[in-house]
Amino acid sequence: MDLFDKCSIEILDRSREMGVYPYFHRLESRQDVEVIMEGKRRIMLGSNNYLGLTTHPRVIKAGVEALERYGSGCSGSRFLNGTLELHVEFEEELAEFLHKEDVMTFSTGFQSNLGIISAIVGRGDYILCDKENHASIYDGCKLSYGKMLRYRHNDMQDLEQKLASVPDDAGRLIVTDGVFSMGGDICDLPTIVELAEKYGARVMVDDAHGLGVIGDGGRGTAEYFGLTDKVDIIMGTFSKSLASLGGYMAGDRRVVEYVRHTSRPFIFCASIPPASCATAMEALRILKEQPELPQRLLELAAHMRKGLRERGIRIRDSITPIIPIYTYEATRTLIKAKELYDSGVYVNPVLPPATNPAECLLRTSYMATHTEALLDEALEIFEKVLGNDDYVPDTAEVV
Repeated sequence: MDLFDKCSIEILDRSREMGVYPYFHRLESRQDVEVIMEGKRRIMLGSNNYLGLTTHPRVIKAGVEALERYGSGCSGSRFLNGTLELHVEFEEELAEFLHKEDVMTFSTGFQSNLGIISAIVGRGDYILCDKENHASIYDGCKLSYGKMLRYRHNDMQDLEQKLASVPDDAGRLIVTDGVFSMGGDICDLPTIVELAEKYGARVMVDDAHGLGVIGDGGRGTAEYFGLTDKVDIIMGTFSKSLASLGGYMAGDRRVVEYVRHTSRPFIFCASIPPASCATAMEALRILKEQPELPQRLLELAAHMRKGLRERGIRIRDSITPIIPIYTYEATRTLIKAKELYDSGVYVNPVLPPATNPAECLLRTSYMATHTEALLDEALEIFEKVLGNDDYVPDTAEVV
């Protein structure tokens, strides 16, 4: 068998033939509530720029100044020559904001999960992983020498059964998204913490989509539930609410120090470029100064949910700015995404393996800088393309 025989993806080949291939659309303007894509104005409902800070003058200025002062890159890992005073300052500010003893930064959010999980979990340890966790968590589990046990999405009874099956002398780490990236729902953190205490497990929350979105001042999922002191590790990214690139781990100082000195994805990767670090830090400072931004974001998400429901469009119930619209079948999802795109709204079509085969969806996401008027314009387009659609395949769960 030729190694390259597998290098064909049927659904993508078919989508190209149909003219509905959905990926790699060229952006010709800044990442904002409205963008120019391939020569046409589109309402951006497919970005993780939750606070809308990618175009904030202060954020841009901070990046330019860091570029001029420190240059374009660090040309080395944090472990050796790549630690700037800027990195340390940012880690201290973020630790204080999250009410944790220490923070370390990684070059990407994806790398953060690889680096944390593979360093913490060793041979003979167990990872309890929600089935809808982000792909980077799964890859972090693969990179570790531990055994992964998946529990059904937000099913605390199944989680307890899995915990009870772990040998008494094994280490246990429960890993969950705080806000799930596709469904937009929030993990059942109170019960997870309760079960962790019962079975002697540690808790790690991936808060990539929680920081700047929920919790007091946008501090995320642990703060939202008042459980910051009960969550052992908080992981997150700078590529969403903080309008930059990179990731972080927050926790007890001794644990963070251990990961700093043992994590191969951290030790053997160049550090965050100066401009990326400076822009993320400035975005954090704006969030601290304007704690009303996350509340505004949730208000706009509620406005959109109400409008979608009034138009008979099926969505999952939550409060977050991630609103999935269920289209169920893959080809149908691609067609609807193309119709929306051609009508002036950009959304993200989500297909397997990111979702179950019968539960494909259009992932929509919102920014604190959207306006009701702009969202109402988008709602009119949604109604034209998807309104009062009663299509549900026999195998799908009606949401």
